Amino acid sequence: MDSSLRDLYQEIILDHSRHPRHFGPLATANHMAEGHNPLCGDRVKVYLKVDAKDRIEDVSFEGRGCAISVASASLMTDMLKGRSVAEAERLMGGFLNLVKGEDAAELESDDRETLEVMAGVSAFPMRVKCATLAWHAMKAALDDEGAARTE
Repeated sequence: MDSSLRDLYQEIILDHSRHPRHFGPLATANHMAEGHNPLCGDRVKVYLKVDAKDRIEDVSFEGRGCAISVASASLMTDMLKGRSVAEAERLMGGFLNLVKGEDAAELESDDRETLEVMAGVSAFPMRVKCATLAWHAMKAALDDEGAARTE
């Protein structure tokens, strides 16, 4: 990756970290889960409002953590709103593969382009948990588990 693209990705991550989208509790949520990364102290709570047609009508998150954790949660909420639960789960699988440095062929090109900013995390295994925490919490919320596991 050339340095100008790396700089752009860093700017996107910093922007999402400093100005997270869909941040705060969601009063109308009908699914919620918390996630905690004990290795670094990151905490996230994901709220989802899923309608009768299994579409994510609204989504938000709150919590605190490193720039990667907050940026990832912000990107995730931006991408989930309006998608079906099945699409959300497919997106999560592709994202997990992407940040682990594995094949993310299940991601559609637009989704991959958006999430590519987080791909560099794969070079830092300890940061993968930071990037995936909100995604695991989203999955736990959809599964009504209440708490996410990143193991």
